[in-house]
Amino acid sequence: MEENELIERAKKGDKKALAGLVGRYEQTIYNFAFKICRHPDKAEQIMQETFYSMVKSLHQFDGKSKLSTWLYRIVSNHCLMLARKQKNDNFVYLEDDDESLYTEKYSADWSNIPYKETENEELKKILDDSIQKLSPDYRTVFLLRDVEGLSTEETAQVTELSIPAVKSRLHRARAFLRKELDEAFRK
Repeated sequence: MEENELIERAKKGDKKALAGLVGRYEQTIYNFAFKICRHPDKAEQIMQETFYSMVKSLHQFDGKSKLSTWLYRIVSNHCLMLARKQKNDNFVYLEDDDESLYTEKYSADWSNIPYKETENEELKKILDDSIQKLSPDYRTVFLLRDVEGLSTEETAQVTELSIPAVKSRLHRARAFLRKELDEAFRK
């Protein structure tokens, strides 16, 4: 069944159509929530809250965006609310005046590349750890844009930010991650 037809049926109370939508997006929502909060139980909680919000608010979905974009916004909001509740100060907050991200020329020391069999695992761990240092606001923009592959416009729609704000946050997040990778390879 086409997604638009499922949405219309679900809006009218069709439980099978609603279950079909949940089935289509269950893994995507869980994966995205996990990428942001990095904890299986929290990702499961966010996924459940997202689908609860979807059921409550599906009648408000106007179809001007893709359903996935609308769901990413819900997931992002729930993840940010959870992060604010936890008040975890282990994040790096990037500001406009953070010149340290831009003043140095970054060039990784490729002479210290680990052996081929561990190369991908080590790089993934360094990158995952670096991404986790980003504040949830920057992490969400980075993940939506560079990991999930949403366009700048879709990312702006999901995060309810202006396009220049998305570009700015993405630029700062990428600069921070380049710096982190550079430092990791210099060790």
